[in-house]
Amino acid sequence: MNVQNILLNLEAKHPGEQEYLQAVTEVLESIEGIYNENPQYESAKIIERLVEPDRILTFRVSWVDDRGQVQVNLGHRVQFNNAIGPYKGGLRLHPSVNLSILKFLGFEQTFKNALTTLPMGGAKGGSDFNPKGKSDNEIMRFCQAFMLELWHIIGPNTDVPAGDIGTGGREIGYLYGMYKKLKMENTGILTGKGLNWGGSLVRPEATGFGATYFVNEMLKANNDSFKGKIVTVSGFGNVAWGVALKVTELGGKVVTISGPDGYIYDEKGLDADKIDYLLTLRASNNDIVSPYAEEFPEAKFIANKKPWEVTCDIAMPSAIQNELNDDDAALLLSNDVKYVAEVSNMGCTSEAVEAFHKAQIPFGPGKAVNAGGVGVSGLEMSQNAMKLNWTVEEVDAKLHQMMFSIHEACTKYGTEPDGYVNYVDGANIAGFIKVADAMLDQGII
Repeated sequence: MNVQNILLNLEAKHPGEQEYLQAVTEVLESIEGIYNENPQYESAKIIERLVEPDRILTFRVSWVDDRGQVQVNLGHRVQFNNAIGPYKGGLRLHPSVNLSILKFLGFEQTFKNALTTLPMGGAKGGSDFNPKGKSDNEIMRFCQAFMLELWHIIGPNTDVPAGDIGTGGREIGYLYGMYKKLKMENTGILTGKGLNWGGSLVRPEATGFGATYFVNEMLKANNDSFKGKIVTVSGFGNVAWGVALKVTELGGKVVTISGPDGYIYDEKGLDADKIDYLLTLRASNNDIVSPYAEEFPEAKFIANKKPWEVTCDIAMPSAIQNELNDDDAALLLSNDVKYVAEVSNMGCTSEAVEAFHKAQIPFGPGKAVNAGGVGVSGLEMSQNAMKLNWTVEEVDAKLHQMMFSIHEACTKYGTEPDGYVNYVDGANIAGFIKVADAMLDQGII
């Protein structure tokens, strides 16, 4: 495999799709060795088939706002690869949504889902619709119009969407209601459902809890623990909330959250009341964190800055892709950061990742660290199929075991001769082998 030739060909076919090309580059550089050692992959053109999605559906979403005005958005579903199971991946509702971002997310999702060991393929979807400032009725009308275009290509054994940025329990409810009406059946077609109509316990916390369990394994591998550690976190939604809950439970201290307007520095750390307030903050539907400092005056709000300038032991970016760049990495390293873990998808730029590796800092990539979210979505699918519900303890135990197994896979394939664990290589190789071997078994399709 000639990585440069493949990338040049992709860039010529998909010019300007920077996020997608960045994600493909990272994976190809990791797997080049294992790929070239197995000529069966080359003869079946596994890479050429794997880097292109199976199909992309793009559609118009027309809906009426509360003033009676017709609004038009674009919707997408990228079904990337279903070699190991039904397509699975979230629906993102955010003005930044475009095909490059959705293709990068679907590509990442393919390997992330493989790492969970559950039978799920990779997909992603969403729209440039902005839920911020919209009424419940406007969001309902948008979701119903969106599902009217999507329902015919999804199903419990075909493609199972979930939540993502901008798509929480309310949106999943509206989407599911319309799907059920159109299909005239109750199935586990969407995950992240309400507990009283097919949802799973621990699902809202799963991404944050799973990420913390993964980081805990990184710490244990270095004879370390969360006890007394200062942790910086970005974002303030469900993911950051789950991280704050579990880190605090394990003895760490989360001192930051952030939004597009800046970040909060709370030197005392987020306690139970402050962590609960994150849910209130998110439910306000205002994408800002400054009200936290009004609620808790001992905290400071730093406008238009990122939390990576705060001295910490562990940094856990939990907001959006490429939120931590090489300048941020330099700041963290100068402040003696000990561990970094992407809780967001591709939360660090490639330059930042390179800086952490060069400094021999244990660095966990998003496809491994945040796999607990889709992992519990997979458990929700299983519960729906069996028409039963597991307890909190049962789901949490399965999540814990899943993250332990993912960490083991990363160390198996990512441990370098000097003992440093390159978690990026480990995650990419482990996920690739599972998907590639399944594609080989199923022939050229």
